[in-house]
Amino acid sequence: MVKKTKPKVLITGARGSLAQQVITRMKSHYSLVIVDFRRRVIMDDDIPSYFVHITKRGFEDIFRDHQIDGVIHLGRMETDESDRFSRYNANVLGTQKLLDLSIKYHVGQVLIMSTYFVYGATAYNPAPLDENSPLKASELTKNLVDSVELENLSQLYLWKHPELNITILRPCNILGPGVRNSMSLLLSQKTAPVLIGFSPMMQFIHIGDMAEAIITAFQKNNPGIYNVAPNDWVPYQDAVVSCGCRRLPLPSIPPALPRAISLMFDQKKFPSYLINYFKYPAVIDGSLFAKTFNFKPTRGLDYIFSHYKRKKSHMKE
Repeated sequence: MVKKTKPKVLITGARGSLAQQVITRMKSHYSLVIVDFRRRVIMDDDIPSYFVHITKRGFEDIFRDHQIDGVIHLGRMETDESDRFSRYNANVLGTQKLLDLSIKYHVGQVLIMSTYFVYGATAYNPAPLDENSPLKASELTKNLVDSVELENLSQLYLWKHPELNITILRPCNILGPGVRNSMSLLLSQKTAPVLIGFSPMMQFIHIGDMAEAIITAFQKNNPGIYNVAPNDWVPYQDAVVSCGCRRLPLPSIPPALPRAISLMFDQKKFPSYLINYFKYPAVIDGSLFAKTFNFKPTRGLDYIFSHYKRKKSHMKE
């Protein structure tokens, strides 16, 4: 009897907490190859790990040395990780190279992690935003141009190269243990800024549920563009209180204030170019993903916020 080989899957951004959860859940059913360009990630001996930038020549060696069946691209550089130029190179040019290599080496499936930030936050957003809503973020701030262009590029390959079976996921705010995005860092503090007169509705998904969403989408392989979000939301100021933070009310004007707030709370915790997301709602409709993949998050808002509230009890005054 011939032993059936496991599908070989390349996971980028292996250093991230979300990627780590995906790797842990997938390693018993798939033959994994992982890569990160920030630092080397040490995993089990049977999981090859590479430390190479996605735009460098050595990245192709991974495809050449391993017969990759599928790619889960979680290596998108976050808005708070580097300057605009570096993010553009990594997110747009890097993703283009990954997709071109996937074509060259006959990869049969690619899942790409995007973000709900691509919709932009404005006072005129419909609620909720579905997958056909325009991507306005690049019109509002240059710091999100790379996120929108990564999406546009991925959509171009989705329609032009159906053999890649591309799935694009746009999750809402991801929170939970190990998450170090702007929202998680902000809610981890004892004091969080709130803008006077503003408390937009926000959505949150636990990192464990997001990992399951990625794996489910990959396993069921139904190409397309999907928002990923629970069917509930909460005002930002209520979320701050539920996480055990003290609210620090701040005026939203004059125009120079967002930068002052950003410097006060650290650019990574409160990036000035994300200020509109703390003023206006960008609620997304996750029903298409839920219906297509029969998916429902198992961890509610109380569970998500309790993690941040517990952290406060271990912080010194």
